[in-house]
Amino acid sequence: MTLPIRNVAIIAHVDHGKTTLVDALLRQSGTFREGEEVPDCVMDSNTLERERGITILSKNTAVHYQETLINIVDTPGHADFGGEVERVLGMVDGCILIVDANEGPMPQTRFVLKKALEKGLRPIVVVNKIDRPQADPHGSVDKVLDLFLELGADDDQCDFPYLFASGLSGYAKNDLKDEGIDMKPMFEAILAHVPAPVGDPTKPLQLQVTTLDYSEYLGRIVIGRIHNGTIRAGQQAVLITESGAIVKSKISKLLGFDGLKRVEMESATAGHIVAVAGFADAYIGETITDPDNPQALPLIKVDEPTLQMTFWVNDSPFAGQEGKLVTSRQVRDRLFRELETNVALRVEETDSPDKFAVCGRGELHLGILIETMRREGYEFQVSQPQVIYREVNGQPCEPFELLVLDVPEEAVGGCIERLGQRRGEMQDMRVGGRTQLEFIIPARGLIGFRGEFMRLTRGDGIMNHSFLDYRQLSGDVEARRNGVLISFDEGVSTVYAMRNAEDRGVFFITPGTKVYKGMIVGEHNRQQDLELNVCKTKQLTNHRAAGGDELVQLQAPIDMSLERALEYIGSDELLEVTPASIRLRKMSKKLAKR
Repeated sequence: MTLPIRNVAIIAHVDHGKTTLVDALLRQSGTFREGEEVPDCVMDSNTLERERGITILSKNTAVHYQETLINIVDTPGHADFGGEVERVLGMVDGCILIVDANEGPMPQTRFVLKKALEKGLRPIVVVNKIDRPQADPHGSVDKVLDLFLELGADDDQCDFPYLFASGLSGYAKNDLKDEGIDMKPMFEAILAHVPAPVGDPTKPLQLQVTTLDYSEYLGRIVIGRIHNGTIRAGQQAVLITESGAIVKSKISKLLGFDGLKRVEMESATAGHIVAVAGFADAYIGETITDPDNPQALPLIKVDEPTLQMTFWVNDSPFAGQEGKLVTSRQVRDRLFRELETNVALRVEETDSPDKFAVCGRGELHLGILIETMRREGYEFQVSQPQVIYREVNGQPCEPFELLVLDVPEEAVGGCIERLGQRRGEMQDMRVGGRTQLEFIIPARGLIGFRGEFMRLTRGDGIMNHSFLDYRQLSGDVEARRNGVLISFDEGVSTVYAMRNAEDRGVFFITPGTKVYKGMIVGEHNRQQDLELNVCKTKQLTNHRAAGGDELVQLQAPIDMSLERALEYIGSDELLEVTPASIRLRKMSKKLAKR
């Protein structure tokens, strides 16, 4: 006899507390043994996720509650990883929409809710972080209802159940007046409002691949939901590929989920979410089915990318000195391997064997790929991100974003002025202790804006945006940026040379940095570019000692992180990426002609 099943996804805007709430559900369901040491945000197992404090990849877990198996899918909250949300919603029969009690619905809340409503799901709304100062739980519920209505939800969806919770404190409650004890009200809400999965165990097998994993012992592992039929370890099955081809194979291993562990199973029926080994060439969206009666499920569709950049083989004077994987074949193979799991990414070859067009959802989406590759030992260079234009009803259109800013009062005027110059149109303005501004703006108007925004708000602003839709071209965008300081010699930068050039601008490097001709070493304080020698040394005389510069204090350089550098580079500039360094450079004439 199989357990009753509930399949539910956790969806929300970034940093509204999804992963922390899942932690509380896992702890209180008895998943961890008594005394077991468990890190916070245990579902964020990826190194980059832990470093950045965000969820990048959707993940599966399962808990038992009152003889019911609850499969939980934790999804990313950042707009750039919306493809992860879209592909897993087909696995579940319900979802929990988490909203911050202070911030209310934010740009990504709109995106994930829209996708859930399109799938016909009826979300359970959880107003989280109710124990924070300035929280407005009931106001957040009202705003969520307005968003449901705005997105065209039907009457049943608008009559959503809602709870109040604190994931950090580990409790949920149906009414604010109730005492916050544990997560039992959320477990009860899942059983009451998430429908049991629909599927017929007697029909031919149909399992749709939604996630790919890899094991050194089992090879490729595919994770998906059984829509119909029964699957057994050791049975013969076929894979229907995206092109319609049929590939025969065998279920070499069948695994289910229990907490954070995978457990071997002999069989599983319709409604279960399982992991299967034996299909080395399976891709996301394809169907594992009965060999005697093969029937494919509809392929998973995700929104197209909106941003493109070019990946080049590194040809700088320092090429090959810091990375092991540097050839065009190695870079090409790595990019196309990423397509196997990253459903929102597109990679296209160009007329040059050393150049690849890579399209993604946003700068963070592409930045995570770049950071992952450099940590794996790859060395390459990338161009400035560019928006992808599209023709809609015969009209040239561009992607627009919904932008929400949370800024101190003194920065409001500056933000409105700069966004107006970038073709942003203000939709709403809410004034409190801080001011929240809402804009609709072309995506190209946001390229390079984050650094400027941090200067306008002196690092005290919060910026969130998500893709809205494609609209007609909005005209030229004014994106001012000063010129750059360029090294015209190869060598090692010195205190003496940099001290003499300090009045020309601000540096990105420190003394002792290896530089080459054409490398960008700082930002000029004028509009035009300026070449200078940062390697010049002091001429020694009887009156001057070599250690005379040791006490000279230089102004602090700008720390060019990967994301900041991607936003900063211009159309005639490149970002050189190696496992050890990130360098900005001017594009060589040879590359510019390609």
